[in-house]
Amino acid sequence: MKVGFIGLGTMGGPMALNLIKAGHDVTIHDISKDSAKQHIAEGASWADSPADLAKASEVVFTSLPGPVEMEAVALGPKGLIEGLSPGDCYFDLTTNSPTVVRKVHAEMAKNGVHVFDAPVSGGPAGAKSGKMALWIGGDEAQYNENRAVLDDIGDRAMYVGAIGAGAIAKLVHNCSGYMMQTVFAEVFTMGVKAGLDPMSLWEAVRQGAGGRRRTFDGLPDHFLANKYDPAAFALRLAHKDVTLATQLGKEMGVPMRIANLTLEEMTEARNRGWDDRDSRSAMLLQQERAGVEIEVPQDVIDAAFAKEPK
Repeated sequence: MKVGFIGLGTMGGPMALNLIKAGHDVTIHDISKDSAKQHIAEGASWADSPADLAKASEVVFTSLPGPVEMEAVALGPKGLIEGLSPGDCYFDLTTNSPTVVRKVHAEMAKNGVHVFDAPVSGGPAGAKSGKMALWIGGDEAQYNENRAVLDDIGDRAMYVGAIGAGAIAKLVHNCSGYMMQTVFAEVFTMGVKAGLDPMSLWEAVRQGAGGRRRTFDGLPDHFLANKYDPAAFALRLAHKDVTLATQLGKEMGVPMRIANLTLEEMTEARNRGWDDRDSRSAMLLQQERAGVEIEVPQDVIDAAFAKEPK
């Protein structure tokens, strides 16, 4: 295919090289032409502007720092909108704002151009190896037509919904990761200050129930299925565990803001009369505050696990 790629940084550079290696006719652009030396040496063509790149391409990818840069490249002077033709496809790989993506989608749609938010997850190593997830929001039929070129960027392309859905999935993924990072810092400093060697502590906890499962694999058991009875582990017992942990933090002089907030959530849930419900029932409090109800049929959950690559 005639593919355009803008943004040859830590993530974009390797992804563009993989498209070249896959045999596509690749045109590239970046704020710095120096970053394109290897791509040009391996057969890519250089475009002096996003508009020029778009004119030479059927499918365009951008991998940029954020919403401001993406909107400028897409809609600004000499932007993609000046070069893309009806029927062309534009996939934005940037971790982006759903609002900005939808704005660009609406403007491009006036010219018959298909826009997708397609953020990636896999880090620089994944960008080089091609072992990455891509979460795609946009027109499903056009996504399916372009699946082959997406598979040349990552091995886990997934359609997640209408325009903006990919950006939402990426923000949930990244924000939850950094929240967990903060939690780990909090509880591990408590454990080390209480006397454990950090390596021994890490080796111990990764063999526990939480450590042996993939990060998000526990959500279907209770939260997605909306099943909190009978309890796998009762709320009153979990409350006791977190109470003991926060007490230890106080004894050691370790600030534990998140753990204490968690204890408050669990205490509120206990005051609802949920002592003997599953400990994850405290998650219902946030659903109530957010004004959403989550309940996925069990057969849908089972099917999702069944189609996972082995």
